[in-house]
Amino acid sequence: MPLSEQEQKLLDEMERSLYHNDADFVSAVGAGRGRLSYGSLVLGVLVAIVGLAVVIVGVVIHLPLVGILGFAVMFTGVLLALRPTKALGRMRGGSAAPGAASAGASRKPAGKAGFMDRLNDRWDDRNEKNE
Repeated sequence: MPLSEQEQKLLDEMERSLYHNDADFVSAVGAGRGRLSYGSLVLGVLVAIVGLAVVIVGVVIHLPLVGILGFAVMFTGVLLALRPTKALGRMRGGSAAPGAASAGASRKPAGKAGFMDRLNDRWDDRNEKNE
C-alpha cells in the first residue's frame, strides 16, 4: 500500500532532519556498507551448496558430526557470499544529505554511480518534482 502524499512529505521531512541534525550517525551507519564482489558471491554460493550437500549426506548416513560440519561449511559460504569489498565509505559522493545541495551539484556522474546510488537519485528526483 503506497503512502499518502501527507505521509510521504512527513517521511521526507524526517529524513532531511535526520541528515541535517545527525550527520555523524548517518555517516557511521552508511559507512559499514560496501558493494558485493561478484567473485566472492559466486564462490560463497558454491561453498554453501557444497555445505548443504554435506548436511544431506550427514543426515542420510546418520552421523550428526558430518551434518554439523556441513552446516559450518554452508554458513561459511553464506558469509563469504555476503562479504563486502574492501572499498568502503563511498556513500553518495561524500555529501551529508541528498537534498543538502542543489539537485545535481553533489551527485556522481551517472556512469560511475552504483546501481543503488542511481535508484536513490531517481527517487530523490521524483520526490523533488512532486513538491
